[in-house]
Amino acid sequence: MSTPVMVAMSGGVDSSVAAALLLDAGHEVVGVTMKLWGGPSDTGCCAVSDVDDARRVADRLGIEHHVFNFGEDFERDVVAPYVADHAAGRTPNPCIECNRHLKFDRLLRRADALGFELLATGHHAQVVDTPGGPRLGRGADSAKDQSYVLHVLDKAVLRRLLLPLGHMTKADVRSIAADLDLRTANKAESQDVCFITNEHGRETFLGDRIPLRRGVVVDRSGEEIGEVPSIEMVTIGQRKGLGLPGGTAPKYVIDVDAPSARVMVGEKPDLAVAVTPLESWDWVGGTFTGPLEIQCSAHGRPATGRVVGEEIVWAEPHRRIAAGQSVVAYADDLVVGGGTAGRQPA
Repeated sequence: MSTPVMVAMSGGVDSSVAAALLLDAGHEVVGVTMKLWGGPSDTGCCAVSDVDDARRVADRLGIEHHVFNFGEDFERDVVAPYVADHAAGRTPNPCIECNRHLKFDRLLRRADALGFELLATGHHAQVVDTPGGPRLGRGADSAKDQSYVLHVLDKAVLRRLLLPLGHMTKADVRSIAADLDLRTANKAESQDVCFITNEHGRETFLGDRIPLRRGVVVDRSGEEIGEVPSIEMVTIGQRKGLGLPGGTAPKYVIDVDAPSARVMVGEKPDLAVAVTPLESWDWVGGTFTGPLEIQCSAHGRPATGRVVGEEIVWAEPHRRIAAGQSVVAYADDLVVGGGTAGRQPA
């Protein structure tokens, strides 16, 4: 007897092929697309064209396709916190919050209501069976691995989750899509925030929702040396747009103090730190005391460090991480913990 599977179809090639593979494996597949953003969108998975692409792929595969409007949830759980984080001088991860609250909570609750036990997505990651239960592992294609943005998933979700592409490369996925003549076979990927348009950008988006405040730029001695038009737009490591005179060594943002609207800059060596403070941390499967691979951005390379108390102690000096950024720890390609970086003392 075939198993009913709800497949989240974003309108991209990965979720298209995930649906095709599960159908080929004998599952009863139903495709669903979440309509999350009611405003303008020309990137990511929120554009009108993406919903249309998902529907046409479903037609091609001969499966049902439904659209669920979760716009209010998205505004409350993703967009509003994104704006609030910027107002507080933090650098958020909206894709992780979308996974936490929408794809693997709100959508799963809809799956429950419709009688679906299993949910599938086109993420490049793997659910690995271990003696302690299912664990999240890296995808086989290291260049496309998405376990970082899925690290918030717990065992209850992983038990219901199918990731058909976890063992495949992106080239394999596109090849299958081409063989099946899917319209998404050559569709370009987007790594942008889906509700920020290329036309208007992040500053316009934030400026329509919160007052953007000018900020002063100071050096490490506290001397004022420049000005930024919007303190909410500044992040750690930023080099451009700081209103600094030329002819000197490049300066980088090493601290953002939103309440006082002050940005501190230093030279490149000042970006390196021995420890990174954590404002939150959760272990998966128990505390791990040994060295770990720790990844600090969706597409960044991991570095070696240990989680000791409320901080990461790096094996070698590491670039400062903006407050609000997610940090994920791995051992043997399995997620063993994750949390959020805190503000780094300057």
